[in-house]
Amino acid sequence: MQQFSNREVAELKSRIDEIHELLAARSGEPSSASGVSRGEPPSAALVQQLSLSIHIRRIRRTHFGDAEMAGPIWDMMLDLMMAQSRGRSLSASDLATGAAVPLSSGLRMIAALERQGLAERSIDERDRRRTIVRLTEHGNERMASYFEKIGAASQSHRTLAA
Repeated sequence: MQQFSNREVAELKSRIDEIHELLAARSGEPSSASGVSRGEPPSAALVQQLSLSIHIRRIRRTHFGDAEMAGPIWDMMLDLMMAQSRGRSLSASDLATGAAVPLSSGLRMIAALERQGLAERSIDERDRRRTIVRLTEHGNERMASYFEKIGAASQSHRTLAA
């Protein structure tokens, strides 16, 4: 049996998640998706969605450089940004649970985010047994600028589709 690296597993999970999102988005429409499975060409709307998804994945890869931003690590970054935008904090175990990984794996991923200067840990002052994880100023800036790029790319794809 072939062994996959963590990076390959994360990339596969990311691609599967994108496919699930596309399928979920299409489920509300009168379905021509069944035509795709019969070998008919995909609709222009589906091709447009696929193109945008690929473009977004490439933007993420180039925007964050060498940082692995796929799968559970990306889920953690999204959770951290959402928590910060709502004035909440997340514990390391909250992040691991949200990313659907064991705590030990989650802690390794959080350590990787710390090494990249994107997140930081601190002791919860109310419960010293808990470790709180937050985006650093750099991490927040990187996420905000990423979403600005995504917004521009989405607008550009909408303009091209019109």
